[in-house]
Amino acid sequence: MSEATDRPVDGDAWADACAEDLAEEKARRRAQYGPQPSSAAEELRKLVDAVADKVSSLQSPLLGVAAQGAVQQAIRQAKSAVEPVIERNPQVFDHLAAAGNELLAAYRSAVEGQESRWTRTAADPSKATPPAPADKAADDPSDPRDEGRGEGPSGTERIDLD
Repeated sequence: MSEATDRPVDGDAWADACAEDLAEEKARRRAQYGPQPSSAAEELRKLVDAVADKVSSLQSPLLGVAAQGAVQQAIRQAKSAVEPVIERNPQVFDHLAAAGNELLAAYRSAVEGQESRWTRTAADPSKATPPAPADKAADDPSDPRDEGRGEGPSGTERIDLD
């Protein structure tokens, strides 16, 4: 018998060691960076709960008991409508959050580009060009505002968000 067959082989030893290492790494990262952010569905659930708690804690003397009861009923209905959607489709909210981040990045890029043009024009008034009439600017290829615009390397047309 060889040495490899004399010892009992525990097939889970490697998996156990990996699981221990992973648990230690997760604990180290939690200690260093704090808890991981929860999913968008969990964040929505927390938001609904926080809004419901805040609205229910508002005690206004102007609202009667019946009005406060109606508000409580509306909160319960909203929560009961949101909960099943969150339970069935938690990944949808992650995708919506990612899409929102992409839209925000696109908006930020457009705003930063416009701000750089404004500051460049404000810093050097000689570069400022009088605005062309709307119908002329759209069709005039010699429009100085179109400098550096137009057909890109991929053949796509740049859309100006001004």
